Amino acid sequence: MTGTAELADLDRRRHPVRTDLAARAYEGRVDVPRFADGTLMHVTADLVDIRPVPDPCRSIDSQAIFGEQVTVFEVSDDGWAWGQLGTDGYVGYMPYSALGDTGETPTHRVTALRSYRYPSPELKSPPLGLLSLGARVAVIGETVVRGLTYALLADGSAMVARHLAPLGARVDDWVSVAEMFLGTPYLWGGRSSLGLDCSALIQLAAAEAGILVPRDSDMQAGEAGDALPLEDFSKGNRRRGDLLFWKGHVGVLLSPDELLHANGHTMSVAREPVAEALSRISKVEWGALTGWRRLR
Repeated sequence: MTGTAELADLDRRRHPVRTDLAARAYEGRVDVPRFADGTLMHVTADLVDIRPVPDPCRSIDSQAIFGEQVTVFEVSDDGWAWGQLGTDGYVGYMPYSALGDTGETPTHRVTALRSYRYPSPELKSPPLGLLSLGARVAVIGETVVRGLTYALLADGSAMVARHLAPLGARVDDWVSVAEMFLGTPYLWGGRSSLGLDCSALIQLAAAEAGILVPRDSDMQAGEAGDALPLEDFSKGNRRRGDLLFWKGHVGVLLSPDELLHANGHTMSVAREPVAEALSRISKVEWGALTGWRRLR
């Protein structure tokens, strides 16, 4: 791959390549004036927005969660970091102030929908922040206060231990995790239990079973699991956990006849009969069903 004429063929969401700068890994593959090795950092804010351009007025593309790693290739004078998220490879701009040194390697992740982080193992103390499911922390010990076990974190803070699990722990039914998000507000580009979009619901829930799927619905429609023939969709072979795709939208089957999705119709994560969803979406939103896939 050579020549600046081909830069337009690289998805900006997945490739840290601009017309003026690219990650060192692209040296010899693209013709740009500068290359950067990148600096490994991690998210120190509870949640940080990722944007396509360094402009706070632009809609967000995605979000990064506390403890996730980011490779930063450039920091601008006005405080924007341009980098790539380690979890799913998403590329974009975020405030540099939301990032910090890598510090201790995370050992655990938040498995509750959300959980407070305290300055000490004391639930009466003013919380330092509220972390979403999927956030990553470094646990160095435990203590029990009035019968409640707290995980002690490397940065000196504490969290309720039962809200955490080792990074390698896996759930058997990832759809049950998706169901935990019922009622969560819909947020375009959102990727946390405080607000999320259709594809983030799938990504965050599937990750709890160790299934890695890409961030956006168009990526998931082409890469997540195995494609199933749409002509067989009405033949009763649908299963819990199957993904249904429309142009720009995705949902997961709770059963052969019930869909769960974060959607702009209810502005929340909601259940909906499959037949009703197919009819409504085809009329007023995304058109006809375009894909049906099964995760493995």
